[in-house]
Amino acid sequence: MRELLGGEAALSDWAAFAASWNDLALDTQLPEGHRYRRRRHATLSAHGVGPDFRREKHQPHYQAPEYNRLVGGIERWFEPVEPDVIEGASFRAIVGLCLRVFGSFGPDADWHIECHQFRIEARREAAGQPTPEGVHRDGVDYVLVLLVSRVNIESGTTTVHAPDGALLGSFTLTEPLDAAWVDDSRVMHGVTAVRPIDPEREAHRDVLVLTFRAKGPGEGPLSATRSRSLPQD
Repeated sequence: MRELLGGEAALSDWAAFAASWNDLALDTQLPEGHRYRRRRHATLSAHGVGPDFRREKHQPHYQAPEYNRLVGGIERWFEPVEPDVIEGASFRAIVGLCLRVFGSFGPDADWHIECHQFRIEARREAAGQPTPEGVHRDGVDYVLVLLVSRVNIESGTTTVHAPDGALLGSFTLTEPLDAAWVDDSRVMHGVTAVRPIDPEREAHRDVLVLTFRAKGPGEGPLSATRSRSLPQD
């Protein structure tokens, strides 16, 4: 990933980029009993393989109930990603790589891109759940999950599933820049709960999630996520 992103020069602000996860707001949109997630959110737009993208007006995150059984069907507002994060070298390199990869499958697509900074905290009394909705699809075309940091946690294993739920494989993101590339129209995914190794110390998992959805004809940047069905074999 480091080489694909352009090496050290393209990640010149990585330390500041990773440190921005220390300033995320608590996600209070989850039901009671789920106070372990912090996040910020932003929406971008781009065309084809990029590399240029534009930040859109701050807007809510929405998932249909069929994609999120826990909090689907409502508009969820989160604190915005800070401008210096989006304007920084590391973020631009990551989005640029995604546009080259995902854009190769849709070179004429107008992309609706959502950016999520997530911190999942693990405590002695409660494990942190990176995917509290369970194994799921996001209702988009493509997803990148990029690890920023793991501190004093165990587990957090990514699982990939067929449309019928059958397990296809699993792996654990362990080092900064480890990444999962997901074709959301073909598979489902989830992440197991994280627990502290040393319950006396702070424990968390930081990831950047980028979702890409090709907008339909005439669709504006504020349009809600389209519903799509998984392909049937």
